[in-house]
Amino acid sequence: MNSLRNFYFLRAAVTFAWVALAFLCRAAPTLVVGVLLVAYPAWDAFANILDARRSGGLQENPGQRFNAITSGITAACMALAFALHGNAGGVLVFGIWALLSGLFQLGVGIQRRKLGGQAFMMISGAQSALAGVVFSIQAFKTAPDIAGLAPYAAFGGFYFLLSALWLTFRKPREAAVR
Repeated sequence: MNSLRNFYFLRAAVTFAWVALAFLCRAAPTLVVGVLLVAYPAWDAFANILDARRSGGLQENPGQRFNAITSGITAACMALAFALHGNAGGVLVFGIWALLSGLFQLGVGIQRRKLGGQAFMMISGAQSALAGVVFSIQAFKTAPDIAGLAPYAAFGGFYFLLSALWLTFRKPREAAVR
């Protein structure tokens, strides 16, 4: 359980660092913004692989396997879409990815619900899927800049932090039964 808690703290910390960079780099050169956009799903792919490895591997965790694959492909597509279509292309790919990864996260949270702290992951997954739909629609209108995507990431980091805190402070079931 400590490894899951520590992993959630790591996910929260990296996400909050990305959010800070997104706000700081709002007016940065296009290349910097593109790198930040690509880095977010690339980190998610890596994080899903790390998490799956500590809980039986990718074969035992199909939700994380598909999320890692989806996020890895998204990072590559994000680079291409951003290079070809600028911010609107990047936001469209980001939105599609948020939808898919949110659904996978929801599935993993449901599968892990007996471990505790997963309600936050399920809420985060559902919210990510909804935000993905909104971002995809916005990409065809006035696409948000990188700082406009930061609140989405901040909520994800907040849910990872809540899950980590839940796993830190919850009472073990054996002690609660006595």
